[in-house]
Amino acid sequence: MEPTDLIWMNGEFLAWEDAKVHVLTHGLHYGTGVFEGIRCYDTELGPAIFRNAEHMERLLQSSELYYMPVPYTAAELQGAARELVANNNLRSCYIRPIVYRGYGSMGLNPMEAPVDVTIACWEWGTYLGEEGKARGIRAKVSSWRRISPDSLIPHAKASGQYLNNVLAKVESMKAGYQEAILLDDHGHVCEGTGENIYILAGGEIVTPGHHNSILDGITRRSIMQLAADLGYKVVERNIARAELYLAEEVFMSGTAAELVPVVEVDDHKIASGKPGEVTRLLQSAFDDAIHGRSPRYHEWLDVVSVSTPAPSAPTPTG
Repeated sequence: MEPTDLIWMNGEFLAWEDAKVHVLTHGLHYGTGVFEGIRCYDTELGPAIFRNAEHMERLLQSSELYYMPVPYTAAELQGAARELVANNNLRSCYIRPIVYRGYGSMGLNPMEAPVDVTIACWEWGTYLGEEGKARGIRAKVSSWRRISPDSLIPHAKASGQYLNNVLAKVESMKAGYQEAILLDDHGHVCEGTGENIYILAGGEIVTPGHHNSILDGITRRSIMQLAADLGYKVVERNIARAELYLAEEVFMSGTAAELVPVVEVDDHKIASGKPGEVTRLLQSAFDDAIHGRSPRYHEWLDVVSVSTPAPSAPTPTG
């Protein structure tokens, strides 16, 4: 990770090396935090944050689900992200907002611990690598199941919940694969460790639904809209594990990974073992959208003004 100059922390811009938390921060001990992953792209319109509004709205929704009142509106957080990118003189980067219970109390009752808000950004390539995007990846169905909605809240992008994903990721990498695929608590296909998943079956694009304990991905919403606009039928339903092996194509999407083909699952080649035609078409359409080459999707791009004034901080709204 290459440090940048500034991090936005509770309404102030701090030097990267000064953005610190206490060792007794509540979120460090109990995972009481929620976060987002967002990308800014160097587009034909200038640096632009992809679906900034939707990401910040989901951040606040996750915060609400875990009883963490945030003293900033989604619009203020969007502005802070734009200003942070501009003040770090970046044209493309990964952005990480996080809301967490800070230092002030200990124990399982989090309500007395303060709620802190931080946004950082840095240059970061695609999560599964450029070669993975180009040639596809090998994936393994994990022995670890996706967290059940009876235990935690899959719809929240919560820090502590990602131990589930970490276990699956490490297991897959130790077994020689690039990614893991988790099943839900009923044994249906759910998602990757940091991506939503799709198959092409019978000419239809099929993806697990909200009832499968997925995270409602912002990139997922984009891919589904792109696919529909290209004339493909998109179906949300249960997917059996064996359907992965028998699919015409398999691919994944997420902010960090973007859109990546899956060419092998559990040592079963998917069709020819190469990225499929529909996957390539969607990759191209998505790439055009995020880089501003498709006017139809310019509404997804929150352009960063390179003439943003000197650092300032929004006033908390509550």
